Amino acid sequence: MSFTETTTTSWFSRLKGALIKIVVGFILLIACIWLLFWNEGRSVKTYRSLVEGAGLVVSVDIGSVDAANEGKLVHISGPVKPVGVPEDNMLGISAEGAVGLDRVVEMYQWVEDSKSETRKQLGGSEETVTTYSYRKEWNHREISSGSFRQPGHDNPQKPIDDASFPVESANIGAFSVDGRTAANLGDDRPIPLTALDATRVGEAATLGKPVSALGGQAVFSFDPQNPQVGDIRIAFKRSDLSEASFVGAQRGESLTPYKTTNGRELLLSEAGLHDAVAMFETAQSENTIITWAVRVGGLVGIFIGFAFIFSILGVIGDVVPFIGSIVNFGTSIIALILTLLIGPAVIAIAWIAYRPFIAIAVLVIGIALAAGIIYLRRGKTAAAPVTTGALGRQ
Repeated sequence: MSFTETTTTSWFSRLKGALIKIVVGFILLIACIWLLFWNEGRSVKTYRSLVEGAGLVVSVDIGSVDAANEGKLVHISGPVKPVGVPEDNMLGISAEGAVGLDRVVEMYQWVEDSKSETRKQLGGSEETVTTYSYRKEWNHREISSGSFRQPGHDNPQKPIDDASFPVESANIGAFSVDGRTAANLGDDRPIPLTALDATRVGEAATLGKPVSALGGQAVFSFDPQNPQVGDIRIAFKRSDLSEASFVGAQRGESLTPYKTTNGRELLLSEAGLHDAVAMFETAQSENTIITWAVRVGGLVGIFIGFAFIFSILGVIGDVVPFIGSIVNFGTSIIALILTLLIGPAVIAIAWIAYRPFIAIAVLVIGIALAAGIIYLRRGKTAAAPVTTGALGRQ
């Protein structure tokens, strides 16, 4: 089920769009430069707080709470015992022994897919041929059909949402940790619903359709084997956590975020038994990954910003299509060069601001290496005439 739509954009409309892109490009450029600078500061502060924490942390016995460690950064590790039972009070489903319970609601909906092909025309206009196709699928995300190009593919509003139900807290020996934090560490596995469970869910949800248990889920449909748009199916997952390790500030019997001297908060958590050293190493690795991910994202954003700024040149060149293609290629190269110049420069300036000693040391090493290379090249250049003269005298 599909249809094709052809639209033509005049050269003047494209020119107007390119002017808007210039404004957007400058905004994106400024935002990404700020992002790169901020990221270096975030990375340094996180690194220093982790180094500080690694030097202060004390591993304690979980059998009892020592008042002498009040307010200190402590490490605990051991079996996890949930306090209470996570329960969906609305639908009457619970998970005994779990640290968390998730309700997953899917609706059978229309989905629109599109594929476009744009052709440049002499004079600078563009012709775009777009093919729209429609299919039905189960999806827990509510898909709005208001923007669909072809009418007749209407999705109703999702009558009930996903939800999470962690325990209020969990105990590791004599210590108490936040239940949601524990639930986020757990292993998820489905809870198969019986016919009785499905009936109870149906009575509580009152969705106006008969309910049946199918594949461990509660399915609201007049024909579960042949679902229609608007049908609902509800599944549940439990989160189980047998052992865990935490690093945080001891406050009575609880662990809370520990504030380091630079204002950063530390609260480390991992499933399983891990010593403090391993947990801080993992945290440092995560900090490095985040730093590089933001750096790459910032550089990509700067490139897109420059591409937007220069896009008007390609539109002007598109009066003759092949010239526009050449201009677009050239502006892309310029955008890439500027990105590779400005991006690292911003990072370098941030290093000077946040890591002045390291930045100066790297700068001195770089200058020394450059001077050494120049010196060696001059030495070779000076030696060449002497060798040539000696051979001539032989």
